Amino acid sequence: MSRIAAVGAEVVRISDRTCWTFLRLRDDDGVEGFGEASLFGREELVMAALRSRAATLIGAPVARDRSRVPPTAPLHEAAADSAIGQALLDIAARRRGAPAAEALGGARREKIPLYANINRRTRDRTPEGFAKSARDAKAAGHVAFKIAPFDAVTPDLCRAGEAAMGIAHGFACAAAVGDAVGPGHEVMIDCHWRFDETRAADVIAEAAKLGIVWVECPLPESPDAIPAIKRLRGLANIRGIRLAGCEELVGLDSFMPFIAAGAYDVLMPDVKYCGGPTEMLLLAQTMTKHGAAFSPHNPSGPICHAASLHVSAATENLDRLETQFDEGPLFSELARETIPPSVAGCSALPAGPGLGLTLDPAVAAKARVTRWSSDGGEALA
Repeated sequence: MSRIAAVGAEVVRISDRTCWTFLRLRDDDGVEGFGEASLFGREELVMAALRSRAATLIGAPVARDRSRVPPTAPLHEAAADSAIGQALLDIAARRRGAPAAEALGGARREKIPLYANINRRTRDRTPEGFAKSARDAKAAGHVAFKIAPFDAVTPDLCRAGEAAMGIAHGFACAAAVGDAVGPGHEVMIDCHWRFDETRAADVIAEAAKLGIVWVECPLPESPDAIPAIKRLRGLANIRGIRLAGCEELVGLDSFMPFIAAGAYDVLMPDVKYCGGPTEMLLLAQTMTKHGAAFSPHNPSGPICHAASLHVSAATENLDRLETQFDEGPLFSELARETIPPSVAGCSALPAGPGLGLTLDPAVAAKARVTRWSSDGGEALA
């Protein structure tokens, strides 16, 4: 069995508000594997966590499975460990000459249904700005669209009764998106944990009037909030809306209270945080047993996207995979223009062994914020 010979990580700036963090492992035969640990605003913590793991990684055998990430791990630590899991899977599959989905038990589908997250690319936070993003995403082959339009709302403002203006603006943006994409397309809203239960119930009722099919993360998530979340799910379901959440939880043990309680219709593990591809596949299998839909959270870079595509192909239970839409050209350029496009709302798997793509070091170098390598730079050359 081959062993890890070098470890490297780098942070690349994508836009004025976004950086992506990538890991690269190389084994003693020169086979490389990639992982992504992007965590907006906490890049320094993630890089430190990756660097701290280098000593135990170097010389370790390449194996798809590692010890599971503790559910109490801080998110930057979970991001580091999840990226390592992605990179080890990538190397193991490349050594077999097989796609990562095969290493996860085999692909169950050739086409992965997607929805476009158009939120971060929308810098004009007006109804017109969101509508333009929606039209662009529709022209690029997408059929379902998600926005997070409640920038001016917080739980404190809700409790103080001062959130009405921010909520009204958010729904003006959502209505504009619906008008822009037209009938036969799905509009979804992400609330980013901004509401209390009373305001969230109002949001669900208003969303139903606009034909919105999905409301995500209405309340701050904790086990104590599960009864309120479940009540909101009931309100949503009688109006034809699904409730979604749990994008930042770590490991099966953190998800189980939400799964067992039936808190959400849809759960959204992120391969960058949940513990990596193997843990995410276990989560999907557990959701199937409990009747919950599996829809991976995936609003960041090309490595996370590729890893998420492979898990989505390998699992029995799949709703739609999120994909970031056009925050900037580096999403495609970093991956050497090898990311499959959306065709009628679906993506194929990247071609080739492993995750099916590699990062272009020349492109990364032009946008790099920082990097570190155990071998003085060669692992990121």
